[in-house]
Amino acid sequence: MIDIVSSKERWRISSLTLILWLIGCTASVIAAGSESEFKSAYAAAEAAEKEAGRLRNQWTVTEAALTKAKKAAEKSDFDSAIELAKEAERLAKASIFQATSEREAWKDLEIR
Repeated sequence: MIDIVSSKERWRISSLTLILWLIGCTASVIAAGSESEFKSAYAAAEAAEKEAGRLRNQWTVTEAALTKAKKAAEKSDFDSAIELAKEAERLAKASIFQATSEREAWKDLEIR
């Protein structure tokens, strides 16, 4: 049997394979969300939700997103947990916008 690849070339291929594998591992670690990122996103969502509560305009979907985020974090699924916390923050901010805009919108109504 003829050996097509020399031992020097095998070493290069093995080295290249190892380097590509390490790059892939590093990229996946960088892309993965961390617990501290989750805690930061969750704190921002909670703060916005408290503001919505102060304005008496909390939405049930916001509470559901916060609950799902916490459950995902408990399972160490920080990517999902971060995304759910950010969604909860967006919902809370939308409820704040609704409360503040409706507080002033009635003034624009024309009484007939």
